Amino acid sequence: MKVTINGKRCETPAGKTILQAAQANGIYIPTLCYLEKIGALAKCRACAVEVKGNPNLLTACNTPVTEGMEIFTDSDRAVAAQRYVVDLALSSGNHDCMICEKSGDCELQDAAYFLKFEDKDFRRGNYPTDIDDSSPFIRVDHNRCIMCGRCVEACNRIVVNGVIKIINRGFDSRIGFDCDDPMGESSCVQCGECTQVCPVGALTNKKSIGKARVWEVEKVRTTCPYCGVGCQQELHVKNGRIVKVTSAEDGSPNKGRLCVKGRYGYDFIYSEDRLTTPLIREKKGEFREASWDEALDLVAKKFKDIIKKHGPDAIAGVSCARSNNEDSYQMQKLFRSVLKTNNIDHCART
Repeated sequence: MKVTINGKRCETPAGKTILQAAQANGIYIPTLCYLEKIGALAKCRACAVEVKGNPNLLTACNTPVTEGMEIFTDSDRAVAAQRYVVDLALSSGNHDCMICEKSGDCELQDAAYFLKFEDKDFRRGNYPTDIDDSSPFIRVDHNRCIMCGRCVEACNRIVVNGVIKIINRGFDSRIGFDCDDPMGESSCVQCGECTQVCPVGALTNKKSIGKARVWEVEKVRTTCPYCGVGCQQELHVKNGRIVKVTSAEDGSPNKGRLCVKGRYGYDFIYSEDRLTTPLIREKKGEFREASWDEALDLVAKKFKDIIKKHGPDAIAGVSCARSNNEDSYQMQKLFRSVLKTNNIDHCART
């Protein structure tokens, strides 16, 4: 259908919202609570727009377009409403971009820059001062939270853990975990979905703090190395070293989800105990380095000797959870079809 946005004639498929139509045509509308996979929450009201013939301003994130609709995202009235909402968000906490981990990737920062903020008009007397560092992987900074509700929806509807909720009312409102427990003492499984959807620096990955600014990293698309599901993830790499892992929102099968291992379990790559060459134990118990050909020939000979003397069920194998699904399939085929034993397992179960 044909619509007009800020005097520009645009085409958009039926069933789309004003926000989706604008984004598809390269027109920016400030938004803080909207996220494609969560849907239109219409909580923040930052996406207020004017539509010809409608006396009220409308939220772009949940208003469907209609044929011939004339939309104004940059009218004086719409911009005033957008600035009011963003101003309130800026005034609701301590948003110091200079030291915030989210700087350069912050949607509040983007909105404030787009609306040409030089200072905020509102002043709040006392900020909440508590920073929840109780969990192993996630830092919760209530000073930076804008109460957009994204983390609540993601926790309850996307990963369905049901841990995060909004507690209290008015100026005392904040996100809480279970019965207002510290995150580290709650039933949170540390999947990190809340850090993925947070538009500001309220929920951040502790392992990444101080490691790199967003403009310093290169994103590398890859497959999670842990189990056979094949979740797609993006490695944030600085100077050849992984500083953070996020999920690929457009990647199947996970569609933006990751478990605690996939998001935070990348330390093993840099372990000083990691073997880089095969080792063979000598008769005195000491290890020596060997080539792959020598090591594999030795293993094959030992397998043959054991099977000849004790039968195939004297052999057992465990496939590594950090191998991909195809490698694990080949491993079980080797044991079942070649070695003739069903003694094969996978350490992802443990």
